[in-house]
Amino acid sequence: MTNGSSIRPIQTTGRYLVLLPEGGESSVGMSALRSSTGASEIDDSAVSNLGVAVVDLDPDQAQSLNAAVAGSQPILASEPEQIMYAIGSTAISGATANYLQGYKDGVTNLVDNVGNDGVTPGQQLTTSNFSDTAVTWGLQATKAINSNYSGAGIRVAVLDTGLDLTHPDFADRSINSKSFIDGEEVQDLQGHGTHCIGTSCGTLNPSFPMRYGVAYGAEIFAGKVLSNAGSGADGGILAGIAWAIDNGCQIISMSLGAATRPGTLFSQIYEQVAKRALRQGTLIIAAAGNESGRPGFINPVGRPANCPSIMSVAALDNRLQVASFSNGSINPDGGAIDIAGPGVEVYSTWPMPTRYRSISGTSMATPHVAGIAALYAEATGTRGLELWALLMRDAQRLELSSADAGIGLIQAPV
Repeated sequence: MTNGSSIRPIQTTGRYLVLLPEGGESSVGMSALRSSTGASEIDDSAVSNLGVAVVDLDPDQAQSLNAAVAGSQPILASEPEQIMYAIGSTAISGATANYLQGYKDGVTNLVDNVGNDGVTPGQQLTTSNFSDTAVTWGLQATKAINSNYSGAGIRVAVLDTGLDLTHPDFADRSINSKSFIDGEEVQDLQGHGTHCIGTSCGTLNPSFPMRYGVAYGAEIFAGKVLSNAGSGADGGILAGIAWAIDNGCQIISMSLGAATRPGTLFSQIYEQVAKRALRQGTLIIAAAGNESGRPGFINPVGRPANCPSIMSVAALDNRLQVASFSNGSINPDGGAIDIAGPGVEVYSTWPMPTRYRSISGTSMATPHVAGIAALYAEATGTRGLELWALLMRDAQRLELSSADAGIGLIQAPV
């Protein structure tokens, strides 16, 4: 997508996301939801640890829900359920906002106070050129190739189009999988999920021709929340997040989203979900989106990466310049780019028989960050917000605007 007129319009399902109190209070919220709306069809698969229900309502029931949110009932927020999409492209056409202040202050304080823990802090980095050799250019630029860590003992959930479970590069890996798409197995017939899992957690020694994976020792959790056509509803994505947290995943990678426009507010539901995840030791990392056509048009960070409590990832090319399609920090109330990763012509796994493919997108930058987060989680034992702070502290500073590349290029611990 290269201009504002080509941005896909918002698509909703007719259902509603409902935010309930956490923990034991969620049952009280569910009772209030039923009594205030009379709803009979409620999906509670994300209630246990996230406190989010998905409900099918007629117009009168929806009005009752709005009244309950505004009143004294233990129902905290509601939003229409939207459709999300895989963020990525198989070809390139050629073609400063801050966090919410209180949240930014919290992250800054952690960055200032977290110790080095044996990893190398980031430094100013001038423009360089990288190329695929025995390892991909992305693993070179992020120093993942030099890391002494593999992500061993860390669980990484990639919520996407699934995984090609027949791919030989994953034959000896610990893989847990679940589909949240009705009528479709985890087996990836689209390719996007297999590519992202390859980048974040691919093998140390592929048969040929180069290494492409970051956290080769991590345990893979492949959640199919997008269909083989590349789309999925919020309810399945939130259920996937709940599943990942239930299984102790320290990192969730989401190369998915929906476009926003200047002035669009972030989702209160996803924001609260991300805050609750951080408190439980899980960091959610998401792609900023590909709706820009630089230099002429820069679109704001997409949903849900525009939430302040979700780490938003921009894409860089092999010259460490911002990718032409990569979205930027346009909206002042949330929607900041946090960090950047390699996202142009990224080589990784693809469903058989193709086996490997190079594609581009902020989708490809995101699993670089997720894989490196797993390395830090292994190296330091940090989780949640403290893990976020380490990634920010040790990023390589770039000669780019923070509105385009956030704090800089993600770097692996060595």
